[in-house]
Amino acid sequence: MKSRRRDEIVQFCRENTLLVMTMFSVFLGVVLGFGLRPLNLSQETLQLINFPGEIFMQVLKMMILPLIFSSLISALAQMDAKESGQMGASTVLYYLSTAVLATLLGIFLVTVIHPGDPSIKGTDIAEAPSEGNVSPLDTFLDLVRNMFPENIIQATFERMQTTYVAIRPKIASKNGTAGNIIVKRSIGMTKGMNILGIIVFCTGFGIVISQLGERARIVVDFFVILDAVIMRWVVTLMWFAPLGITCLICGNLLELDDISDIASVLALYVFTVCAGLVLHTIITVPLMYFFITRENPLPIFKGMIQAVVTAFGTASGGATLPMSMQCLEDHCGVDRRISRFVLPLGSTINMDGNALYEAVAVIFIAQLNNVQLSLAEVLTVSITATIASIGLGSVPAGLVSILLILNTVGLPVRDVSMLFTVDWLLDRVRTAVNVLGDAYAASVVQHLLQKKLDKADARHDYKAEIKGEIEMLKSAATSRRPSFTMSEASKELFLTHANTAGNSRIGSRIGSRRPSSTNLHLSWRNNTIDPPYTPLPNDENV
Repeated sequence: MKSRRRDEIVQFCRENTLLVMTMFSVFLGVVLGFGLRPLNLSQETLQLINFPGEIFMQVLKMMILPLIFSSLISALAQMDAKESGQMGASTVLYYLSTAVLATLLGIFLVTVIHPGDPSIKGTDIAEAPSEGNVSPLDTFLDLVRNMFPENIIQATFERMQTTYVAIRPKIASKNGTAGNIIVKRSIGMTKGMNILGIIVFCTGFGIVISQLGERARIVVDFFVILDAVIMRWVVTLMWFAPLGITCLICGNLLELDDISDIASVLALYVFTVCAGLVLHTIITVPLMYFFITRENPLPIFKGMIQAVVTAFGTASGGATLPMSMQCLEDHCGVDRRISRFVLPLGSTINMDGNALYEAVAVIFIAQLNNVQLSLAEVLTVSITATIASIGLGSVPAGLVSILLILNTVGLPVRDVSMLFTVDWLLDRVRTAVNVLGDAYAASVVQHLLQKKLDKADARHDYKAEIKGEIEMLKSAATSRRPSFTMSEASKELFLTHANTAGNSRIGSRIGSRRPSSTNLHLSWRNNTIDPPYTPLPNDENV
């Protein structure tokens, strides 16, 4: 019995080598981080420890842009405009619903547990960096502006953001004193990829290609092949994940300051946030998934373990995007057209973990300052947290989002820096929650639209052919057979023609006796019989 159990464990480790190594790297990073803290390592040593993790993160982020372009366009090009609109509306409505539920759960838990203790206010707390009076209206307008970038190339490295500039009037007032400082809004560009604008552009591009039909087949094939190349590259790069994740977690722990004075209050705050995220993950989202699909949510969780562990190690939903796509399609059986649309969109607007975290953080700061929020202010916090989590999801550490909510309800911003002490851990947990929520969202959208997609495939032969070619690319990625082989459809058509020709020996002599009049459909990966162009004449013939 013991030997059988041991063989099962060994077999599981062999089949899931990368998953086991990634989970072990998380444990190793935590052990090394706490074990090396008493040594008080120098800044140069910390830099060397963090260096492999930085390179790993840069490589993953490098793949985000080509992956979004290729996956979104190739997925939407195989769908009708009506189906794309229904999928987009279903996805946004689902994400909005889960964000509202996460915010309400966070407000309930922070009110019941009450982690904020006003007695620690005597402890000196560093001033938080100020971002000015952030307006909810400006946040919403920036969200819409970024959806329609004026330059798609510029959107790959810059996005629009409203800033606030303090200006003192040059002309003195009538009493001879200088005028009051005026704060003016300035709409400018800031560093950071405008993922939302890229998604809108790729969505429109893919829908237009789908309307062109067979004439745009070569463009669809290009993006399908590009998508397969990027995914194959990502699968290779993910073998460096254990080393990168170990260095990232170990470096974060070694860079922490001494938090012994406020450790008890922060521990209760971390417990409140983690409890909310866990309840949202194991109760709220699975129940919502079950009520919509009437299916067991556990297979989705099992299939996404590798992506969830990667999200916890990297603390980046965008960097986890390639692994999420692979897990969702290979282990959960979600249609790639749905996963390639829902997951990039979810990495931008699905911020359930951020919504819950921001609501808890704001009410926690109110409790620290002994401020009792009214029901209207609590509702304001919930609505603003939901909007901010969608509109400012790409801002690191949620700084602007929390400042936005604090300014909305009139709370001081000086206590925000205390939250950054434990944000390294909470950021990883909420990123993992967001990645798992994207998987449930894609599964829900598939349940709602899969029948319509199948009917559309039956109406359009070339779209079914593209789908078959995608499966061939997947199988070719894991096999060592030569690429130039006849597709299954071509083989079937060839044998059917051979059997109906009336000659029992035609199977071996069909090429030598007479040319076939049947238009054999060869895959785009096969050698074409006739050259696709007319050769130019030689110089002497000219």
